[in-house]
Amino acid sequence: MDDFQNILENGINFGRGGDKPKDDGKIKTKAKKKKYITGAHGSGSARQKAKYREQRANRHKK
Repeated sequence: MDDFQNILENGINFGRGGDKPKDDGKIKTKAKKKKYITGAHGSGSARQKAKYREQRANRHKK
């Protein structure tokens, strides 16, 4: 049988291409990175958001 006939009869299998990538523990979003949360990377917006996060965290402390 040629390839075309085989595809017509059996269809095409779009299965997985291999193993899943291993989780290396790296953080992929900016919002979870330490420097971004603390506002240390220099952005005024990030510093302001860090200030609000700190205020919110301290709100419930006794």
